[in-house]
Amino acid sequence: MLRPAPARTDTLHKYESPLPGTVPSARPPFLQRQLVRASLVPAVLIGYGVSTINGNGFYSSYTAQHDVRHLFGTYRNSVDDYLQFAPYAVLAGLVTAGVETRDDRLNLLLIIAKSEAIMLGSVYAVKTTAGILRPDGSDRLSFPSGHAAQAFLAASIVHTELRDKSQWYGVGAYTLATSVAAFRMINNKHWQSDVVAGAGFGILSAHLAYLSHRNRWGRKPLVRGVGEVGLTPGYSPVGGAALTLTWRPTSHRWAR
Repeated sequence: MLRPAPARTDTLHKYESPLPGTVPSARPPFLQRQLVRASLVPAVLIGYGVSTINGNGFYSSYTAQHDVRHLFGTYRNSVDDYLQFAPYAVLAGLVTAGVETRDDRLNLLLIIAKSEAIMLGSVYAVKTTAGILRPDGSDRLSFPSGHAAQAFLAASIVHTELRDKSQWYGVGAYTLATSVAAFRMINNKHWQSDVVAGAGFGILSAHLAYLSHRNRWGRKPLVRGVGEVGLTPGYSPVGGAALTLTWRPTSHRWAR
């Protein structure tokens, strides 16, 4: 007896909204859910940072800063002020050179803007609430590090956009971000707890921006034709007689 061939996986309708009344698929296990997976690494970094504030933890911020001062003395520089944006500069250079990113340019800019808004808002709120004194005593806006958050946010975007091309793009971007965190401690502007937690805030901000991004700008329809186009006569109180242009696409299927 011949068995019917198995149904082929439908990949043409992956961007369509489910029809009303359809039963959603079963939810994946807790640890496999997108939000949980996106939050694991940032949660570990932020948790470790909180646990080592001041003299707390197995290797406290006070101990780490003592070791940094022993190695580097009074050495200072301002390279971290510029290096925090280096992953963005690398990404811009690669895009200009023709390297294809995961998202089109418009959506990439929107994701960056959303990530920056999430990061700046959350970091500022925690800084003003925590009130941790900086190592140099300049103010009480030490925790978390905004420079580290900025650098790791940019590195996370570079990794996400280019990991299908090569994992080395992400490795390079995260190396730059780690250098920023190190220089913030060398320059006596931040504790260990600040830069580790800042890295967590930056990565989490990028992940949340990607998870919440549902825009379809920049995509082209897969089907041919422009859909249904019509002109409807009408009346405008300002200009008198008028024509209304209406357009309804023939399909909701989109290509990246």
